[in-house]
Amino acid sequence: MRIRRSLPILLAVALVAAAVALMVVLRKHAPPEPARLLPAGDGFAFINLQWMRRADITGELPPVPHAPDYERFINATGFQFERDLDEAAIAVHYPESIATAVPGQPNEARFSEVFVGKIQGERFREYLSNLSRSVETYRAIEIYTIPVEDRTVRVAILGVDTVAASNHPDPGVIHGIVDRSRKLASPFGGPALLRQYYPQVPFGSLAWTIFRIQPSTDRAASIPTNLSFLFAQPAVVVASVRYIRALHLRAVAFTGSNEEAQHLTEQLSTFLNLFQAMDHATAPSATDADVKAIFDSLQVEQQKDRALLTASVPVGFIRNALAEAPTVLQPPASPPPPPARKPKQKARP
Repeated sequence: MRIRRSLPILLAVALVAAAVALMVVLRKHAPPEPARLLPAGDGFAFINLQWMRRADITGELPPVPHAPDYERFINATGFQFERDLDEAAIAVHYPESIATAVPGQPNEARFSEVFVGKIQGERFREYLSNLSRSVETYRAIEIYTIPVEDRTVRVAILGVDTVAASNHPDPGVIHGIVDRSRKLASPFGGPALLRQYYPQVPFGSLAWTIFRIQPSTDRAASIPTNLSFLFAQPAVVVASVRYIRALHLRAVAFTGSNEEAQHLTEQLSTFLNLFQAMDHATAPSATDADVKAIFDSLQVEQQKDRALLTASVPVGFIRNALAEAPTVLQPPASPPPPPARKPKQKARP
């Protein structure tokens, strides 16, 4: 009798444990939460600056003066990108995709972003309110519409540490981000392209990108124009960076056929040999050892319908490059300050 009574309890405990284990596995292979909030796009990128700081990849950076516009932004919001930004997820919208959704738009790419960091909500809201042309309330979230040159940037503060922005011409894009932020986080969420290829991102990557390659004679048609000439057929590239005593770079091109992968591998090998020859021909410098280590680590190989490129970058090279960076730090592009308001003149009798 005791066995019969305890059997349902044991079965229930086993089912709960199995469900928890399944959720842990799904979470492990699911894209980060900021990336799952993004809209559909032709490319995605993510960076985890918090883990980079914990790994101390850059070392102790020397203080650098800020550009005037950036200094005004810091004074107004209290937010400093290099110090307070923890995670950033970006979706890229190619012009072809924008034209399909919103005809008559300029032939240029647009972006949607989700930022996670240490923000001071009231100061940030005041800053956005001063810049905005109008403010829309959508699902209890204020969306600030800010004109920037010939674009319209929409910004929404989703939570105490999360901000979303998009310059896509369709306001439904920022609405969709707000909708997803208000739903229970699901490991099955996120754009289709991201869900399909994120499992190819190595576990523990500090930064990664997933984007479509569309070969075209129009070099303004897609973002990775410096790569599209290598491809004869559409492909998807998954690139990532991991830190294991050094920065390990990995890029995989999913070409769709063995022949295309072979062609791409041969192209990359040719460029690699050319770069190595140029490196040997240049005069020695202080960073020769690190540069040589990078070139020696570069490898290109074909894996059926995929072309794989790997490299390893010493941490010393990163720190030396940052130490020799420009003395004035430029922030990401931000809206210009609002124009001074002219006092209203009384009508003459």
